[in-house]
Amino acid sequence: MSAPPPAAIARVGIVAKSELHAAASHLVDIALWLEQRGVRPVFESATATLMPALAERRTASKSELATLVDMVLVLGGDGTLLSMADCIAEAGSDIPVLGVNFGNLGFLTEVTLQELYPALETALSGRGRIEARVMLRSTVRRAGGIFAQHIALNDAVVTKAARSRMVDLAVWIDDDFVTRVKADGLIVATPTGSTAYNLAAGGPIVQPDVEALVLTPIAPHTLTNRPVVIPATVSVRVQPMMDGRDEVYVTFDGQTAYQLQPGDEIVVSKAASCLRLLRATTRSYYQVLRTKLKWGER
Repeated sequence: MSAPPPAAIARVGIVAKSELHAAASHLVDIALWLEQRGVRPVFESATATLMPALAERRTASKSELATLVDMVLVLGGDGTLLSMADCIAEAGSDIPVLGVNFGNLGFLTEVTLQELYPALETALSGRGRIEARVMLRSTVRRAGGIFAQHIALNDAVVTKAARSRMVDLAVWIDDDFVTRVKADGLIVATPTGSTAYNLAAGGPIVQPDVEALVLTPIAPHTLTNRPVVIPATVSVRVQPMMDGRDEVYVTFDGQTAYQLQPGDEIVVSKAASCLRLLRATTRSYYQVLRTKLKWGER
């Protein structure tokens, strides 16, 4: 989905992958480049430790950045962007994010180092294309109350521990019972997350403009348990049918995990807010797929 262009950008939050020392010199140069254009850089606290000490440098935590700046620049990989995206959504903010990859091209951090400054220039001028990416709102219910809530860009995953037996999961869509899945777990993914764990588990790729969710069993015991694409307007309820011997976890974007107890259930639906992802390059989604998945190569 396309989204409206950002308002005038006066402050840019900068977040680098943890301990990415290769970014140190780039961080200094980016700060200078922004300041020369009248834009104030604000560094995520851990990111600032990668740079030489400077008394007047503005720093903030990830959660604080979400409400302090007009845009976030992420340097690293898709995991770094996921972490920041979740913080932005939890803060109720809608600031756009530009992802720059320090390794191979990412599905989310698609801008290369060589494209960094042209991409920044495009973003600051308001000419950058913004995509609104669907996010998930997940609630873990326990003993009649809410145990945990999270927003995630990629997925919510219910899975067994490494040495545990397969799990038995009862699944509802809205109020309709769907199936019981006996598998290593179940993925509820957004279109953005369709190219993450969902893809590795054999699920379909869903173009980000499609308003849908994907349910993908992980190594199902019965081959008739296949991935299914459902409307993004519904809610998914998953209840592990477990006893005290089972070790079952729910994980959000691979960032946060909780061990579940018998009787727990997880409800997943489309979040009220979307991630506004800046696409400042002319590279299409299908070009990214071809590059990442090596389509057509022998």
